[in-house]
Amino acid sequence: MNKSHSQSPQPVTLRQAFWYWLKLGFISFGGPAGQISIMHQDLVEQKRWISEKRFLHALNYCMLLPGPEAQQLATYIGWLMHRTWGGIIAGLLFILPSLFLLILLSWVYIRFGQVPEVAGVLYGIKPAVTAIVLFAAHRIGSRALKNGVLWTLAVLAFLAIFVLQAPFPLIVLFAALLGAIGGRIAPQKFTVGGGHGATKHSFGSALIDDDTPIPEHARFRWSHLLKIVGAGLLLWGGMMGYLCGQYGWNGALTQMGWFFTKAALLTFGGAYAVLPYVYQGAVEHYHWLSATQMIDGLALGESTPGPLIMIVTFVGFLGGWSQLPFGPDSALMAAIAAALVVTYFTFLPSFLFILAGGPLVESTHGNLKFTAPLSAITAAVVGVILNLAVFFAWHVFWPQGFSGHFDGIAALIGAGALLALFRYKAGVIPVIAASGAAGWLFLFLVPWLVKSFS
Repeated sequence: MNKSHSQSPQPVTLRQAFWYWLKLGFISFGGPAGQISIMHQDLVEQKRWISEKRFLHALNYCMLLPGPEAQQLATYIGWLMHRTWGGIIAGLLFILPSLFLLILLSWVYIRFGQVPEVAGVLYGIKPAVTAIVLFAAHRIGSRALKNGVLWTLAVLAFLAIFVLQAPFPLIVLFAALLGAIGGRIAPQKFTVGGGHGATKHSFGSALIDDDTPIPEHARFRWSHLLKIVGAGLLLWGGMMGYLCGQYGWNGALTQMGWFFTKAALLTFGGAYAVLPYVYQGAVEHYHWLSATQMIDGLALGESTPGPLIMIVTFVGFLGGWSQLPFGPDSALMAAIAAALVVTYFTFLPSFLFILAGGPLVESTHGNLKFTAPLSAITAAVVGVILNLAVFFAWHVFWPQGFSGHFDGIAALIGAGALLALFRYKAGVIPVIAASGAAGWLFLFLVPWLVKSFS
């Protein structure tokens, strides 16, 4: 064991945690799989703020919830370490850099249109994101799939979503039922970490370790639950009431608040599970933006930090720009207001789920009756993440489908990114930056050089 890992880590102040969560907000590329992988590497392996078993226990709960699981996991860990404000700070900083960046990019997109050089950078980033997701599936799977039973669950989950196109909530429910049954029949197969003490030998003691008592603020109390629920209803109802009173129920901002509240409660399985719903509502029903603009927004969401569901910021910005709720002379102000409104209503439920449900989850720590189903869910999620990697690879390497041409350049960039991650343990930011540069080089610089010297 590394000597530094044999010593207990120093207590972490709220100020120190603030700077870490702010940094995470700027480097959280790669979608939920990549973001969870980054947090595992930082908080479990290096900083040792939380043990792997407690990390996976929190992750299992977040996987059950609608909403962005990586952002909710950050909120959960922040809350567990530094009470309510710690959770709010962690959750907000996870999305704020992406929020401001997407508002800026949305304005550039509308004002200047599609710039070919930017398209070249995005061309290189997409295969890198594919590699990041695949690498994250490997990292999480190597720790969560400790025996043949859990491996089988992961394979079945992959086949269910890839072949049968089963909805993610159904996969989660089925895995939880199998875990509940398996926890009674063969409990040793459903203990996180495989029962070999790998976490202790690999990373050393953590601030929130396997046997660390539940903090006082994390103990379940009915008074606390009712307080959080009441605050949530006030925050949601107050804002919705203001929008309705100011612009009417049929006003664009009011309808955005209502629509994205429903979307927030349907995001089981991450952004890709809810994108068809957002597309159907924002493009086909409300006509806030066009289909082409929706696809371009997805490309921006893939290439910026933060949860992929942050694409709703782009949708809101373009919706406000087109609907002009403040009049024709205030297009930019309306666009920014709409982006803030949809982001508020999309993420508010995520904070409430963690702050209200966290004490209930902590009370189940170490109770096999609850942890066995959650362990099974973790195994199933590995299969779902692998399906996401296949989904990316299919659309990036065969942009016209399997009947079309194979994009060898994109495959080469993806292979280089995968090699950098697996072989050289490169960080996500350098891989993203190098891949974007390679995409620009292949699509623009090389043809320009050929033309210049021909």
